[in-house]
Amino acid sequence: MAAGNNGASTPEDDDPFGYLYADGRAAGAQAPRQGGGYGYPGPAAQPGVPRTSYNQVRAVGERQYGQVPPQQPNGPQSYGRPAVQYAAPETHPGGAPTRSASRQQSQRGGPNTKGLLIGALAVVAVVVIGITVALLSNKSDDEKGGGQAGGQSPAPTQVQESPAPQPSKGEEKPPELPRQDAATLQLGAPATLGKDVKGAKGADGAYVMFNGVGGSASWTAEVPEDGDYTLFLTYGVPGKDAKTTLTVNGQNPRGIRMSNFAHAPAGDWEKGWTNTYSYVTLKKGVNTLKISCEQGDQCDAYLDQVWLQQGHGKG
Repeated sequence: MAAGNNGASTPEDDDPFGYLYADGRAAGAQAPRQGGGYGYPGPAAQPGVPRTSYNQVRAVGERQYGQVPPQQPNGPQSYGRPAVQYAAPETHPGGAPTRSASRQQSQRGGPNTKGLLIGALAVVAVVVIGITVALLSNKSDDEKGGGQAGGQSPAPTQVQESPAPQPSKGEEKPPELPRQDAATLQLGAPATLGKDVKGAKGADGAYVMFNGVGGSASWTAEVPEDGDYTLFLTYGVPGKDAKTTLTVNGQNPRGIRMSNFAHAPAGDWEKGWTNTYSYVTLKKGVNTLKISCEQGDQCDAYLDQVWLQQGHGKG
């Protein structure tokens, strides 16, 4: 079948790169110019014969985005806008986005969240490290300089001390009156000193023996005020009870029981050392006291020591 007439300037005659070859340049092919196309100039268009190629090659950058290509005369595009299937993508509303534009938009599209987070964490770490170093430095300065500039120790804080609470009069500890050995007392005949029985607490182990009716031991005691006092005695008995008489300031004599509180066997003087007490009323100042063997007493006892205590006590 014979080939049809396709007219002049058929697509196969177009060689966009013809200007690169010697035969192309000999045929009149020229390098593209601003606003021109590629390839051979080709024969002149034949009247009434349409060009079968509807897409011409354009130079890079020649295409105008968003514009409708010019209509070809007497062609299928002469009745309006070109058909959709022949329209270039960029002729549609908005055009076709290029790869570089999309990449640029992606790069500029939103904040780099990961980078911001890393930066914030770095700032926080720097602040924490700075605070820690400052605290350690302050602590070191305090230890070296006592917490004061220039290493000076702080002035001592004056603390006002409260006076120690004083016990009330009823809670005051009674003053301790001197203890006296019986050997230092004033003896009345037939009383005498003895040292034969061991265990006495007086100096050199001496004690007073009454030796019958009339024997006595007297002494004086000075007290701080009028009132009740307790008289304590240490004595010894030979495993049986004894009884003597107490006289205070020459008035109202009364008996003192000198019992066998040590529970010593009968006749055992060494195991018979014990003590007793008696309440007395004294006046402020010097008072005279006397222990004696009077008529009706059982005076088989040895007197070792005597002492007073303010108030009523039991030793």
